[in-house]
Amino acid sequence: MPVWEAGLQTANGPVLQAFGLDSGTLTAFLIGLAVVIFLWGFERYRTTFSRQEFLIAIALSLGVFAAGAFPAVYSALASAFHVERRSLIVSLLANSALVLLVLYLLAQVRSNQLSITELTRDLAVERATETASNDTSTERTVCVVIPAYNEAESIRNVVSSLPESVHGYAVETLVVSDGSTDGTVDRVASTGATAVEHPLNQGQGGALKTGFELAQQRGADIVVTIDADGQHPIDQLDALVAPIADDAADYVVGSRYAGVDESGNGVARRAGIRLFTKVINVITKSNITDCTNGFRAIRGAQLDDLTLTEERFSAPELIIEARKNGLRIREIPVSIAQRETGTTKKPKLGYALGLARTIFTTWIR
Repeated sequence: MPVWEAGLQTANGPVLQAFGLDSGTLTAFLIGLAVVIFLWGFERYRTTFSRQEFLIAIALSLGVFAAGAFPAVYSALASAFHVERRSLIVSLLANSALVLLVLYLLAQVRSNQLSITELTRDLAVERATETASNDTSTERTVCVVIPAYNEAESIRNVVSSLPESVHGYAVETLVVSDGSTDGTVDRVASTGATAVEHPLNQGQGGALKTGFELAQQRGADIVVTIDADGQHPIDQLDALVAPIADDAADYVVGSRYAGVDESGNGVARRAGIRLFTKVINVITKSNITDCTNGFRAIRGAQLDDLTLTEERFSAPELIIEARKNGLRIREIPVSIAQRETGTTKKPKLGYALGLARTIFTTWIR
């Protein structure tokens, strides 16, 4: 039988309310559940040495045990929080614990993702370093970094179209295959360019970070990024690196809106790019016209100044970081063509949200 207590006062006298926990069956169930939770945590610690899981299990088992064996504890808490029923305070505490556990789980998942990302990139860099030549030449170089994901049909033509030198700098080509499954790396092998491969897809931003790290290891004076789909104008490469070579800029980006746009983007995407470009101009006091263009050149010595964490939508992050760190930014008009083959890898629904998130997080950090 449940124990009843006087609750709210009415004109006809007190209203009786049940404690909600004074049941022998419920008490036995809660104590048994507490034991199971504790044993689970102990087993996890014994087999995987997971101290965090064991501590969480201890905290949860103590809370459940108290609810079954010492319900008066929750009566005191209910009184302290001015809650009428003891069962309600138990429910509130249980839901609060659930929220904290979910947040902890999300943090652990994100931490594991970052660890896998770092291991993937480190493995690619280590393999590329092992196969790199021991060339000690002091010649000035431009390293062209090409992130590629399943671009086997176009990558060979893009790499082959690159000149041996530009504006007095020797051109080195580095293709970062980002978990491709279509033989992208094999197509690059016949061109003589350096190709590295991520075992798992990391996104364009992750591929660029791998490329930047390798370019710095090789002492590149200027680092250029181009897409692997053949849209970027190789014949305008000289105009892209000239401002940096002439010490008139540290970061140069092409603009299809100041030049010629034949990319085939729809009205909605063009409007979105212009909108996000205006937002970046406002928050960074810049004057660019194309915030998502991947045809860019960066002074190699200043790559370390940029804090790059974005894995997918890297273009806005690069511009905002360059501005925040005082790099001299120059925009030049370029002609952007349609893809040579294949389809775009950009998400249709998440593209705007991804750009907005990247702009906001890069701005506030």
